Amino acid sequence: MRWNLCIAGAASLLVRSAAAIELNLDNEASIKDAASTIAFGLLKFYTGNNTGDTPGNLPDPYFWWEAGAMFGTMIDYWFLTGDTSYNEATTQAMLHQAAPTKDFQPINQTRTSGNDDQGFWAMAAMTAAEDKYPDPPEDQPQWLALAQAVFNQYTTRWDDSVCGGGLRWQINTFSNGFMYKNSISNGCFFSLASRLARFTGNQTYADWAEKIFDWEVRAGLILEDGSVYDGVGVPEDGGPCTSIDKIQWSYNHGIFLHGAAVMSNITNSAPVWKQRVESILDSTIKMFFKPDSKIMFEQFCEDRGFCDIDQQSFKGYLTRWMSVTSQMAPYTFEKITPLLRTSAVAAAKACSGSPATGFNGIPGTACGMKWTTGTFDGLPGVGEQMNALSSVMYTLRTLDSQEPFTADNGGTSRGDPNAGQEISEEMKPLRPIESKDRVAAAFITTFIALGAAGGCAFVMI
Repeated sequence: MRWNLCIAGAASLLVRSAAAIELNLDNEASIKDAASTIAFGLLKFYTGNNTGDTPGNLPDPYFWWEAGAMFGTMIDYWFLTGDTSYNEATTQAMLHQAAPTKDFQPINQTRTSGNDDQGFWAMAAMTAAEDKYPDPPEDQPQWLALAQAVFNQYTTRWDDSVCGGGLRWQINTFSNGFMYKNSISNGCFFSLASRLARFTGNQTYADWAEKIFDWEVRAGLILEDGSVYDGVGVPEDGGPCTSIDKIQWSYNHGIFLHGAAVMSNITNSAPVWKQRVESILDSTIKMFFKPDSKIMFEQFCEDRGFCDIDQQSFKGYLTRWMSVTSQMAPYTFEKITPLLRTSAVAAAKACSGSPATGFNGIPGTACGMKWTTGTFDGLPGVGEQMNALSSVMYTLRTLDSQEPFTADNGGTSRGDPNAGQEISEEMKPLRPIESKDRVAAAFITTFIALGAAGGCAFVMI
């Protein structure tokens, strides 16, 4: 993911305010109505189903990975609300971007795609398998097999030659960012590994999840207190990897929190994984929720007003992963749920905009970036709309809700353990993971150079 953004200032925005979306968290119909309204506004940004456009792509200035994140959100939207309005567009987008190679490496993305970019599409496919989202036609790639294909390709890109392991940010040697190993790329790998272990029961996936998390700790990217740093530079001379980017982003915490919770789930709350979950969660709450209001915020850039187009979407992923963590690790439910409910109410209040340009949803329902102001902040966009949708709809998840499906409890998606490449090692039956590994926390993805003048931020992720 790459981006640059100069935020001029709220005074220059032509914005009209309207009443916020009505939301009663004690009424399921109210939650679904609010989610439906926000989802309608979100999909108005999508042009991939227009004649002559490419299914699965968002228009400029949005990058390819965010489209994958959006469709992952829409799969969960269907699962939580039962609304099928966007299923046709979602399935079309997912299958088109899976490409003839069936690995989310479409021709128009292969030269610029990073491991994290591919990973967001693969995680959407994994969500489809876990949600029992309608399976594609027999002659099309299947959700589980797509996730397995990307997992298998990640294993071939694991780089022990420097930094003691880890995935590089970029796939191609000529790409800017190849000399960087970041938490989000390795987090995508960790997410797929842990969730494939749970869905299939194959120990090979669990072993990789353990290996990835341990590397994050050894590399100094996940700390004992649950902090998650963005990444580490790869020296040109192959020497020690000591140049760590210590910026912390919400989605990096979220992705490792979720994966650790899944590992806790499949190991019956093994102490090592329970401790990892709790340390990452405590760090997440401390870092990304206002101490007074308990409302979620993107701590590095939100208050100062220079969150990039991509960064403006991060809170939605943290919300998603905290929500499913509360199911996978029920001992976190009482701590997580009040935070998500408080943020959902705040997010709904931020969906009160009628900007003169940049939004084609229902007037008065454009969602802003900041949830702490009590109103629309004048910044409509895919990320803002997706964040609010996630914040509202994930309040539908309770301890009694259907857990993500597996092959053993009703999941129907067909897999292919050799997808994406030929692998020689036969998958082994899942065995309990020993509690011998280090405690740690989440992760974060970014080279950042902040422009000193003009209020601009130039960020590469």
